[in-house]
Amino acid sequence: MFIVSLNYIKSLAEVERFLEEHRVYLQKYYASGNFIMSGRKEPRTGGVIVVKAASHDEVNQIIRQDPFHREQLVSRSVNS
Repeated sequence: MFIVSLNYIKSLAEVERFLEEHRVYLQKYYASGNFIMSGRKEPRTGGVIVVKAASHDEVNQIIRQDPFHREQLVSRSVNS
């Protein structure tokens, strides 16, 4: 089990442009069983995802598919 912490490094206006695509990404990994839970941080500075994966490398591979990562909207940390 891994905890991924995402922190916005761009404006919320930029983040909002990719929010629907990010939600589709989340649904894909909930359906596969990799995502256990997720949610926004309060105040709205990013989010947290609890990931079920075999390795740190697998988590990184999954996170690289996130549109927030692709568009360089977030920094992230991964803890096991």
